[in-house]
Amino acid sequence: MKLFKNILNSVKPHFEAGGKLEKLYPAYDAFETFLFVPDHTTHKGTHIKDAIDLKRTMAFVVLAMLPCILFGMWNIGDQYYNAINVEATFFENLIFGFWKFLPLLIVSYAVGLTVEFTFAISRGHSVNEGYLVSGMLIPLIMPVDVPLWMLAVSVVFAVVIGKEVFGGTGMNILNPALTARAFLFFAYPSYMSGDKVWVHGASVDGYSGETILGALAANTQNWNSLLWNATDAFYGFIPGSVGETSFIAILLGAAILIFSGIGSWRIILFTFLGGYLTALLFNLWGVNALMSTPAHIHLIIGGFAFGAVFMATDPVTATQTNQGKIIYGLLVGFFAIVIRVFNPAYPEGMMLAILFMNVFAPLIDHYIIESNIKKRLSRTKIATS
Repeated sequence: MKLFKNILNSVKPHFEAGGKLEKLYPAYDAFETFLFVPDHTTHKGTHIKDAIDLKRTMAFVVLAMLPCILFGMWNIGDQYYNAINVEATFFENLIFGFWKFLPLLIVSYAVGLTVEFTFAISRGHSVNEGYLVSGMLIPLIMPVDVPLWMLAVSVVFAVVIGKEVFGGTGMNILNPALTARAFLFFAYPSYMSGDKVWVHGASVDGYSGETILGALAANTQNWNSLLWNATDAFYGFIPGSVGETSFIAILLGAAILIFSGIGSWRIILFTFLGGYLTALLFNLWGVNALMSTPAHIHLIIGGFAFGAVFMATDPVTATQTNQGKIIYGLLVGFFAIVIRVFNPAYPEGMMLAILFMNVFAPLIDHYIIESNIKKRLSRTKIATS
């Protein structure tokens, strides 16, 4: 690392005030602070001292996603070779999945960081760190065969409209990764839904690439196959977005986030609890297949678990108070199941539930803080009377 430090120090004068590349200093600063803890000092206001900065925090989140990334790449290959009825080894699946996932990742980061750097240079401030996570989340929640130009357009929309217009990282009200997915879903629905988008090669004759949620929404899933597929969903041997299929891999990521103190256990726990209780309530009616689906199965199919762990816990767009996190999580779980059950055209409700609650998160915190202020004022009046 000393070699990289020496190289950065040698070129730094060119990017500082008076240098030939002065306007590109934000780009230089982004690379330097990503590789090394910055030596910036603060001069005013109150600041929180911690062992890690924002870039290191984002790196922990990417680390937590590694189980989903690795399994997702393997599952891309496994689903493909199953579709064409070819036996493949573990490494053949992994290598095939790697080469299918890599272009999505490159486009996501290349386009997103270009937009981030452009805004940073034009505004003359440091590059925001938030896209380190969003750039990884976006390809993980997309169908494997989404056209790369569509992915690029969705990234531009998410970064510009979903984040930069609000002031950048820390100011946005909507989760950028889900904003990208929502844009594609409503702009190009045929590429984001249906049976043929989730598995590369699903268009071959005699093969259906439908997901469990799609089958339940269409009432084509019988109970014996549902129980069997639920087992596959727990391990992740099913069609779906790249990173959302394996419940086990998602739980490993949740453990990393919780034990590192970066992810909110309250949001994760109460999102699952809210979803479970809502599904349990609908089981009493059982009007359609999704209503009759056992509550615990709702938690392991579709994007529910991935959304609860990696999306709902976004520290910028979620609630900040402890009580607010409980309410926020319960409502995310509640609305996700409600949308699934009552909207057969869109059985995956997690994206809309989280985006909906992103908008209401500040309001929840506001009323909780106001309530605490009133309680303290009442105690003060009692003490002084």
